[in-house]
Amino acid sequence: MSVTVIVGSQWGDEGKGKIVDLLSEKADVVARFNGGPNAGHTVVAQGKEIILHLIPSGILWPQTTCIIGNGTVIDPKVLQEEINLIEEKGVEYKGRFWISDRAHIIFPYHRQSDAIADKGENRVQIGTTGRGIGPAYIDKADRIGLRMCDIRNPEKINTAAQQNQQNKKIIHDALFKADFDDSPDSMSGYIKALNEMSWAITDTSLLLHQAIAQGKEVLIEGAQGTLLDVDHGTYPFVTSSNCTSGGACTGLGIGPSKIDSVIGVTKAYTTRVGEGPFPTEFKNEQGEQLRQLGREFGATTGRPRRCGWLDMVIIKFAVRINGLDKLAITKLDVLDTLDEINVCTGYEIEGERTDVFPADVNVLNSAKPLYKTFPGWKKPIGDVRKYDDLPYNTRRYIEALEEMAGAKVSIVSVGPGREQTIMID
Repeated sequence: MSVTVIVGSQWGDEGKGKIVDLLSEKADVVARFNGGPNAGHTVVAQGKEIILHLIPSGILWPQTTCIIGNGTVIDPKVLQEEINLIEEKGVEYKGRFWISDRAHIIFPYHRQSDAIADKGENRVQIGTTGRGIGPAYIDKADRIGLRMCDIRNPEKINTAAQQNQQNKKIIHDALFKADFDDSPDSMSGYIKALNEMSWAITDTSLLLHQAIAQGKEVLIEGAQGTLLDVDHGTYPFVTSSNCTSGGACTGLGIGPSKIDSVIGVTKAYTTRVGEGPFPTEFKNEQGEQLRQLGREFGATTGRPRRCGWLDMVIIKFAVRINGLDKLAITKLDVLDTLDEINVCTGYEIEGERTDVFPADVNVLNSAKPLYKTFPGWKKPIGDVRKYDDLPYNTRRYIEALEEMAGAKVSIVSVGPGREQTIMID
């Protein structure tokens, strides 16, 4: 049996939810290691769409145990709403859904801080989801955060949360002259939701170690994507956690020697949400065409995603940073109607060609993408189930991506449904 990490290799929204759901059919455990309700994983099963923000995508398979790890930040009201949603779908979850007692909690004052600070003067506009993710991680690093284990001490959590809220009000009044709700009532719904899920809070690192020792199949699910990683992404236009495979170790409490394989989920083109550099972005009506074809609107916010050609400089960077040994290509069917498909193979920066992804976003903003053009296949592939049955030009495109990336393509998604998947390996 094995431990497999699944991460996004672009700016998120690559279709990780479908891939995790698909592989969960044979998994004993699925564990989420980073982010919070700013990530939306969309799964289509039996023709029905469900969007999960915190609960791992594997929850829809009845045999799979699902874990939210310590590296996540949890909004208890959002989590309770999500639990209600899966209950309505008839999903049995008690006894197979667990939350790390070391995971940090998002409170109303975190959401307020997020909304106020991102609109503040003299700040870089990141375009956050406003869900309180960054401020919760700030409190974690500042050692004033509250964790899921703290709900066992109601007096402590109430007192500390109220104090944190008052401190946030003082800071925001001074910096932003903003209206900040510091009433005790704003916290009551959160405390109630926390108490209602106390049955699920446990040492999830221990659960994972036991599962691995027993030889069980473990899937580790990352949120967002490589280029949103706080260390390796397009900083400062990033999220506040480690989305790369290394984050799986710290975010779940397992050692790197336990990981057997890392799969990078890669959309057949590129999208991103929010601000920041995007070398291959379409600047014409083609972006809107691809947005409509791919239904490229954020699963969490509904915001339209920016669209562009596939960027292999990014993918090669993701292969290196994550140690990817396999790729899962998603939304390949979105390209069905195109006459030609461009792939960025390098950048021209200050008159020099490079295929190395730069750290400086100012340099990246000036990068001119260099393209290789492939012929389109001009026929629908949504009903294809075997790799050899794909059109010649489709296979040529996939094999070129493998060669450029230096990683094998093991999964090809040709539509949103579970059955619309080609398993190569």
